[in-house]
Amino acid sequence: MVLSLLVVEKNKMTNCEEISLDSRPPSYEEIKDKNGITQIILRNLRGDTVRISLYGGQVLSWKNEQGDELLFMSSKATFKPPNAVRGGIPICFPQFGSRGLLEQHGFARNRMWVIDDQPPSPRTNKSKGYATVNLLLKPSDEDLKVWPNKFEIRVRVTLSEDGNLVLRSRVKNANGKPLSFNIAFRTYFAISDISEVRVEGLETLDYLDCLQDRQRFTEQGDALTFESEVDRIYLSSSDVVALFDHGSKRTFQIRKQGLPDVAVWNPWEKKAKALTDLGDDEYKKMLCVDGSAIEKPITLKPGEEWNGQLEFTVLSSC
Repeated sequence: MVLSLLVVEKNKMTNCEEISLDSRPPSYEEIKDKNGITQIILRNLRGDTVRISLYGGQVLSWKNEQGDELLFMSSKATFKPPNAVRGGIPICFPQFGSRGLLEQHGFARNRMWVIDDQPPSPRTNKSKGYATVNLLLKPSDEDLKVWPNKFEIRVRVTLSEDGNLVLRSRVKNANGKPLSFNIAFRTYFAISDISEVRVEGLETLDYLDCLQDRQRFTEQGDALTFESEVDRIYLSSSDVVALFDHGSKRTFQIRKQGLPDVAVWNPWEKKAKALTDLGDDEYKKMLCVDGSAIEKPITLKPGEEWNGQLEFTVLSSC
């Protein structure tokens, strides 16, 4: 059902007026934010942009060629360490949730990453019109004290010639023992209004309800709609999930590999007011739909690697 609906949406695009491409070539730019943290701006041939911070290795912004923001960022977000940034795409690793000595959703989203140029790779491709950056995180001595596991996590962020946002991730076990972890890409989509959206591709799936101590239930609806707080982990989903936003006449297609689960979250009114880094009414303008591996931890032998990928596409109707 999801795929057939997406084909309909894509066919509608052919009836729209053709948008002229920007004449500038794809570009890669490094800037500093007000806290002195490096940010990377990727731009493709037609003018779409993606902005990434080395703090958390986090995508902060994804704009189409018209300049419309596709990711939600809280007006109260804090961009200064050690606070997590409320919005964009935080990387939750090596756990999702809270347990043990690790901080909420692990430490990867609260650490400084570096640009990985080993081996060197081109940051733009003029003939194909895309831009990309490779990011790397290794554990610090402090991280090893609370989670004694050596690892390397790499994320390649690519803005394609068609405006798609692609995240390719690799985790390598640098231990002399097995390594187990969870990972989730907490993706804050910008939406017109939470009452105007639905998520498809989760039908008949079992899910863990985080509002009920992760009790297991089965999705009964044909599509997930929102009338109150939702905090669920859908298990073993298909590789394609779609978020339909009727208010903006926009559809987000999420394609994933190596990430079996889908976490869906909206805090609703009461919890939004309790979060200091989220505006009271901003829950209406955001929805998290995360490619993730949560129910069953990924376990790697010494020297072994795990690979995952997320690709986000936006389909519009006139």
